[in-house]
Amino acid sequence: MASQKKNKSPAARSIAVLGLIAALFALRGNAQEAYAVSEADYLAEMPVVLSVSRLPQRLDETPGAVTLIDRSMIRLSGARDLADLMRLVPGFQTSMSFELGGPQASYHGAFGGFSNRIQVLVDGRSVYSPYFVGSVEAGLQTVALQDIERIEVLRGSNSAAYGARAFLGVINIVTRDSADTAGTQLRLSRGSDGIQDSGARIGGASGNTSYRLSVDRRADDGLQGAAGRNRIDRVGLRADFRPNASDEIQLRAGTLSIGTGKGFVDAIDDPARDTRYGSGYVQVDWHHSLNADHDFALNYSHSEESYQDKVLFSLIPVGINDSLYIDASGRSGNDNLSLQHTWRQSPDFRLVWGAEFRREAITSRPAFNTDDALITDFTRLFANAEWRLVKDLVLNAGAMAEKSSVNGNSIAPRLMLNWRFADGHTVRVGASTAYRPPSDYEKFADVRYYWRGQLLRVTTQASGTVQPEHIFAREIGYLGALASVNLQFDVRAFHERIGDFIRQLNTAVPKDYANLDNFSIQGLEYEMRWRPWAGTRFRLTQAYVRNNVADQYSPLGAGMALVAPQIASTLAYVQQLPGGLTFSLTHQNSSKQTLPGAGLLDQTTIRRTDLRLAAPLQIGGKAAELALVVQNTGSPVMDFAPAFAFQRRAFVTLQLDN
Repeated sequence: MASQKKNKSPAARSIAVLGLIAALFALRGNAQEAYAVSEADYLAEMPVVLSVSRLPQRLDETPGAVTLIDRSMIRLSGARDLADLMRLVPGFQTSMSFELGGPQASYHGAFGGFSNRIQVLVDGRSVYSPYFVGSVEAGLQTVALQDIERIEVLRGSNSAAYGARAFLGVINIVTRDSADTAGTQLRLSRGSDGIQDSGARIGGASGNTSYRLSVDRRADDGLQGAAGRNRIDRVGLRADFRPNASDEIQLRAGTLSIGTGKGFVDAIDDPARDTRYGSGYVQVDWHHSLNADHDFALNYSHSEESYQDKVLFSLIPVGINDSLYIDASGRSGNDNLSLQHTWRQSPDFRLVWGAEFRREAITSRPAFNTDDALITDFTRLFANAEWRLVKDLVLNAGAMAEKSSVNGNSIAPRLMLNWRFADGHTVRVGASTAYRPPSDYEKFADVRYYWRGQLLRVTTQASGTVQPEHIFAREIGYLGALASVNLQFDVRAFHERIGDFIRQLNTAVPKDYANLDNFSIQGLEYEMRWRPWAGTRFRLTQAYVRNNVADQYSPLGAGMALVAPQIASTLAYVQQLPGGLTFSLTHQNSSKQTLPGAGLLDQTTIRRTDLRLAAPLQIGGKAAELALVVQNTGSPVMDFAPAFAFQRRAFVTLQLDN
């Protein structure tokens, strides 16, 4: 375990931040000049962010650094997968491997095979999977890219608004309003490496009601070296009801199926096989405006997921009722109910507060050696306030108190000050505390193998003593714009102190989990957007990260693993051409890093260039687009583990809109 300086406890930090918040509220008075977020802000050049504090805010007044990816950029990128889009966000690492359930994205470090230290929301509904070690891989596949209006990515902890899983960052996916997708859309993609994507959407509106139904499939042969073909099937429904001027009801439902090849032909304990993941959800949101100063929102969602991964162990003879299977199958479900109230006390002070109850249940005999469901209840109380001290000085303060029936209580506060010292120039500074409770697998795993009624081996048996991880994050940022040259930029310097980091004890037999390390992540990241002339756009992101975590694969943390590249950048270039053609290029370049499924010495650099050329068409009087995409124009790039590589892929997409 790495030696560390003596620091204040996370509880002491939380109390200190909460105390400062309370003192500031006690001193709250009338601001010198009134300034309110109005409808004009939604139409202004400065974007409005919806998810960071649960209040709609101008980008330069949000409590943190936010990357926005709109549906135009999603289309122009040529990406087939949401995880792939995260390459456009500074500080993110991505993988296109399906080896652990699906492509993944992680922020400031891929701490192992599963991405379980960020939160992913779809229209406010958490798609974080509690199964096994917790992950967002499958959740990133919930929505077809064509149904997304925009993606808001908060780079930094946000447990103050969304609880323990928002440990290092939050990806909030906002789907398109069904009223904006009336008519039909058909999509078809064909290309190398078995790419066979297709999708269809139909929508309509009548009076105060609108709806959208989408179905799509994403299929290919997977990474070079992978065991089998990947296929994702999705169905999504959204309906919006506006019975009067004060109420809005939204209904969402959908299913997801992921079938993928996994394992290796010559591996005894990880043989090549087919696996299947399935999930379904229903979500109901009711928004009620009591008057100009009070809004209420009631949200309920139910989700279920199942996983099938079972294969015969080849060294044991096959007999009747005595075969030995390697099995990781199981199922889980969750129910989430929340109520929040937004109060505009004056043009200078807004508050959102509420409560949330979440129940998660997991059942898996192979993972936990019981047929009983493991149930965890989360009870949450939260409040976030925006206080305009003077016209150009905004204080964001908030906290969430969370009680877990398994992991106890925690308080996650945040304090951020935004100062717009000149038009188009804002400095923000702040701090936050967050927690990540251990997953059920880290807490209760009990993996046993029997043959002919005899216990052969216990490979993993969690002692149950592992405690939540905690983080204390400080940051200073600068959001600026030079209107004379059409340049916008956002810079973030950060220091994140992680304590009680959870590791697997690899030398123990059976394996266990423990809080083994304290370390820091520090660095600088920025994104820059430039429109030098009409029809041309550049988007550059870079991150300089020093992640001081010790080797995650060594039992005692000997050595250093580059779980995040020290330097990584992505450039996106879009050019409008004569005849309505559009050309776009995306280039990714990173220094050495340790891949999430690799060992300490298996480090690689990532260099990848994607190209897209699209032309508008008219087919039968209908608007259409034909696009050619080439992903990774260079040599194969190692992905997830040394055995896998993302090779060159080329495909053509035809989209027809009516």
